[in-house]
Amino acid sequence: MLSKRIIPCLDVRDGRLTKGVKFAGNEDIGDPVATARRYYEEGADEIVFYDITASAEGRGIFLDVVERVASEIFIPFSVGGGISSVAAMREVLLAGAEKVSVNSAAVLKPELISMGADAFGSQAIVIGMDVLAVPKSQNIPSGYEIVINGGRKKTGLDALSWALQCQRLGAGEICVNSIDADGTKNGYELVITSMIADAVNIPVIASGGCGKPEHIYDAFTKGHAQAAIVASIVHFGEYSIMDCKRYLDQLGVKARMTW
Repeated sequence: MLSKRIIPCLDVRDGRLTKGVKFAGNEDIGDPVATARRYYEEGADEIVFYDITASAEGRGIFLDVVERVASEIFIPFSVGGGISSVAAMREVLLAGAEKVSVNSAAVLKPELISMGADAFGSQAIVIGMDVLAVPKSQNIPSGYEIVINGGRKKTGLDALSWALQCQRLGAGEICVNSIDADGTKNGYELVITSMIADAVNIPVIASGGCGKPEHIYDAFTKGHAQAAIVASIVHFGEYSIMDCKRYLDQLGVKARMTW
C-alpha cells in the first residue's frame, strides 16, 4: 500500500504567507520560503503553494518565490494560481516546481489539461477544484458545484462530472477543496471527496477544513483520499507534521516516518 501523504498548503499573497477562512479575512502569517523549509525539515511529504489572488487579478505567478523555495527544499512541491497557459506551466516547472496546479483556467479552457499533460506528463498536472455544496439539480446531480476565481464565481459545473472529465483529459491528480469547510477546522468535506475518489483512477487530495489529526485519518479512511492538505493546524503551531503522522501510524495508516 502506498504511503498516505500530508501536504502543507501555503497561500501566498503579495509574496507573503497568508491564511483566511472560507476564502476571506486573510491575515499575514509569515515568509513562505522560511515556512516551506521548516515543513520540509519536519517531514512534510510535499508542499503546495497557491498565489491566491493571481487568477482574480489576471496576472502571472510569483516565480521569484518558486525559485527561492526550490533552492531550500528537497521534496516535491506544486504551484497554483494564475497558471493559464502551457508557457506559464513551463516557467513554473523550470523555476523548480515538480507540479503545477490548474484551477480556474482549466474550467475556462479544458484543453489546457491535455496540452499540459502532453507537454510535461500527467504526473505534473494537478487539477485544483474549489467546490461549493448546493441543492442537487439536473445540472448538478452531485450537489456540489465548481466555483472559480478564488471562490468568487459559480460555474454551473457539477464537481463529479468535472473530475471525470479532468481524468479523461490527462490530469495526474485532483485536489478537492471545499469552500464551505476552508479554514473552519471542522473537518474535510468527506462526501464529495469520497464520491470523486471512488469514481476516478488517479490520486485525490482532500483539502479544506482540517483542524486535528483525526480529520486527516477521516480523509484517508472515510474520504478515500490518497493525500491530505493541512494549513491552519500547522501554521499556528497546534500540531506538527510529525504529530499528525504519529497519530496515523498508531491507527495503522501507512505514512512516511523517516527521511
